[in-house]
Amino acid sequence: MSPNHWEHFEHGADIGVRGVGETLAAAFEQAALALTAVVTDVERVRDTVCVEVECAAPPGTAPDEALLLVDWLNAMISEMSIRGMLFRRFDVQLAPGCLRAAAWGEPVDRKRHQPAVEVKGATYTALEVSRTEAGLWVAQCVVDV
Repeated sequence: MSPNHWEHFEHGADIGVRGVGETLAAAFEQAALALTAVVTDVERVRDTVCVEVECAAPPGTAPDEALLLVDWLNAMISEMSIRGMLFRRFDVQLAPGCLRAAAWGEPVDRKRHQPAVEVKGATYTALEVSRTEAGLWVAQCVVDV
């Protein structure tokens, strides 16, 4: 298994998304890929359209990587909803309290993508951003479906 990967974990009626990466940015990218995989098979999504996304901690607050993860995933959920798109490739750049990213995807094609559910939002449930003993980053939370 590649050090950079995503996975889901069960949590009641909702589902957890987890990104694992060699860097914090890679873990955030993989968490977003796990988010898309809640909706559809990511292999069915083409990366033809690029969307720029930016998230930042409110002025005067301390940078918090876990809260930034929730903001990032909610920004992607918003982009999916507003633009009617699914995303399969991400390039995340992190600075203290700030995330800038490019996300590539395409408009939803119901016949090809066969969306299973609509994700309503990322939550603080099971929220964690940490490093493993092996030095990999883990970024996870539960999303409301």
